[in-house]
Amino acid sequence: MTTARAMQVQKRRQGRRGDALFALLLVLPGFLWFSIFNIYPAVYAFWISFHKWAILGESEWVGLQNYLRIFSDPIILIALRNTAVYALATIIGQIAIGFVLAVLVNQKLPFMKFFRLVYYFPVISSWVVVSLIFIFLFNSEGLVNFILVDFLHIMAEPKAWLTDPATALVAICILGIWKGAGWVMVIYHAAMQGISSSVTEAAEVDGASPWQVSWFIVFPMLKPTTLFITIMLTIGAFQSFIQFYIMTGGGPNNQTEVFLSYMFTQAFKYLDFGYGSAIAFSLAVLVVSISLIQQRFFKEGA
Repeated sequence: MTTARAMQVQKRRQGRRGDALFALLLVLPGFLWFSIFNIYPAVYAFWISFHKWAILGESEWVGLQNYLRIFSDPIILIALRNTAVYALATIIGQIAIGFVLAVLVNQKLPFMKFFRLVYYFPVISSWVVVSLIFIFLFNSEGLVNFILVDFLHIMAEPKAWLTDPATALVAICILGIWKGAGWVMVIYHAAMQGISSSVTEAAEVDGASPWQVSWFIVFPMLKPTTLFITIMLTIGAFQSFIQFYIMTGGGPNNQTEVFLSYMFTQAFKYLDFGYGSAIAFSLAVLVVSISLIQQRFFKEGA
């Protein structure tokens, strides 16, 4: 009896080892792919950030010099300011518009699926394509100037929006909000499906208007969703590059640089890979710190 039980235990152990080995074989290709194309380049870039890197010849170890250089670089301050303004404007704009759109498409009205598709379409559009379209819209002979000058008569003469640092940032922020609001709408709309209709119906019976139900009942119940959206949008905003690079190229005089466009310029225009890598890792530390602060802020407010 004891022998039979011992054999059963041994069989179970062998079965568990077989399952573990099979699971390991399934995970291994993905792990190798991730290690080769993600972990290794990141570790190697971190190593480069401590060097005055030479493409040909021997690189010079400079320790923390590239990181210390960041604190004395005036363009980094401009990039930080522009990144912060872009992040603040687009996060608030996308959450506000995305939530309103989610409330609208959550109504039991005809053609709501069609409108969901229309609002989501900018999200799947190419950043390169929409950036080129916005260059056309905001150039001195573009549609925006036509509407403001010739149609509404708000402005006396056309403005070169993308050559002025202040208005160029406005145009890029509008692009960011327009392109990302549909993604926020989808996330909020999915979260709204988990709210019982009895909650909103009870508020309506008590005399709350649809706006009051959405703002004072539904929005507070979506706090975890708002946290997730805020963190994801923050990471996305600090990684913004294509729209800035295409629409202004960081100009004029570096006044519309953001972190990634400046990092790209340092690494691939001036071939200063050590300093470019240091900027990239400083940005990563900044984004992680902001995300942790956001998590703490939302937890304390819960």
